[in-house]
Amino acid sequence: MSEGTYVLIIEDTVSLALTFAGQLEAAGCTVEMADSGAEARQQLTRSHRPFDVILLDLNLPDGDGLELLESTPQMARDSSVVVITADGSISRAIQAMRSGAYDFLVKPVAPERLTTTVVRAGQHRMLEREVQVARRIKKRDRFQGFVGGSDAMQVVYRAIENVANSKATVFVTGESGTGKEVTAEAIHAISQRSKGHFVAINCGAIPENLLESELFGHVKGAFTGALDNRVGAAKEADGGTLFLDEICEMELKLQVKLLRFLQTGMIQRVGSSRPEAVNVRVICATNRDPIAEVQAGRFREDLFYRLSVLPIELPPLRERGDDVVLLAQVFLDRFAAEEGKTFDPLEAAAIRRLQRYGWPGNVRELQNMMRRAVVMSSGPDLSLAPLLPQEVSSAPQASPPSSVGYGAAQAAEPPSPGAKPVDVEASFDGMTLAQIERLVIERAISLNHGSVPGAARALAVSPSTLYRKLERWSSEATVDG
Repeated sequence: MSEGTYVLIIEDTVSLALTFAGQLEAAGCTVEMADSGAEARQQLTRSHRPFDVILLDLNLPDGDGLELLESTPQMARDSSVVVITADGSISRAIQAMRSGAYDFLVKPVAPERLTTTVVRAGQHRMLEREVQVARRIKKRDRFQGFVGGSDAMQVVYRAIENVANSKATVFVTGESGTGKEVTAEAIHAISQRSKGHFVAINCGAIPENLLESELFGHVKGAFTGALDNRVGAAKEADGGTLFLDEICEMELKLQVKLLRFLQTGMIQRVGSSRPEAVNVRVICATNRDPIAEVQAGRFREDLFYRLSVLPIELPPLRERGDDVVLLAQVFLDRFAAEEGKTFDPLEAAAIRRLQRYGWPGNVRELQNMMRRAVVMSSGPDLSLAPLLPQEVSSAPQASPPSSVGYGAAQAAEPPSPGAKPVDVEASFDGMTLAQIERLVIERAISLNHGSVPGAARALAVSPSTLYRKLERWSSEATVDG
């Protein structure tokens, strides 16, 4: 048996559980124990990683072990389950195998039989995981609500899988329309909390005087209009996932209370003096640059570092290559079916137009545009020309900053008072590519009156990209000095 095989023993007879644990620990296992179905569920939720093998007694004090297996699909999905029964019923053993169990044992269990069975079960689980890893290495163009086979999206898919069963907070960043809520739903769906509720709160869509009540709940009479008790989103998501979208829109005073909640796992309803414990996985998202918000004093630094334990940055559609074509065809097929129409596949001219446009609204903009195209066209040909902006021909998808960014910055903001027109060709003469990049970025920031997020929008890049470059140039200047 490989050292460190992680085993959960679900057995209500303490002496027997200790005997099993001693035998398996002597064989190199790491063992946890649970004496009931309820305790087993808690162990599965709070374990730092999935168990390799689960020894499951079918006769538990608070229910049937077979029912526990059938009602908790992650047991057989994440572990090799070996059921143990005292009655020797073959029919119950067969039923357990049909429910996903790997093997079964009949009490009393000889030490050699126990060790051999767990060895085999552990090896089986290890092989299954290797197969799963090999399958994940292959590129996927569909994943938990996402559509896209680009390398950028493969990174996102793997990140979602890696963080799904962690207890740490996830901070999802990306431009509007890139799929931040889809990311949160995907993390929840493949996590061990998938049976719990997924509750989403948009912090920017709720008035600030009501957001605390929406998040933590209130008691009757706490304020004008509080006619009944309200549990709040955090309590509603107990045992599941709480998604806080547009977290940077939250008022500083409420940020303090959110930080306390994240640190203690306790909530306090508005108008109540009694704290309550909740067990939720928190996922946050924003389309702003959180570092810029911290630097501007609009977002607490301690809250930012508490939230961004596991960051996931979603790429804009313009950086996803041919995903735009795949998405457009998927939307075309979906909306055509909804409208009862028939369309031919997208033609080469339409594909070129899709690829040349910059998609500032990302996937959401593409989805809305394809819906309008389907509704406004009778088919079978689909014309996109009337729906795409005129600047489509001047916004190539992979243009370097020197050809797109500076012109975009000029169009986005007028020059600051006193600024002189710049001859781009003359300025770039004899410069390296790195020098040109720095000049373009610095000019874009100047033309946006010192705003890095504004310059990022003009240059069609992420604000965090500019902050990293500015920090590197600052560090280089310090070293040179």
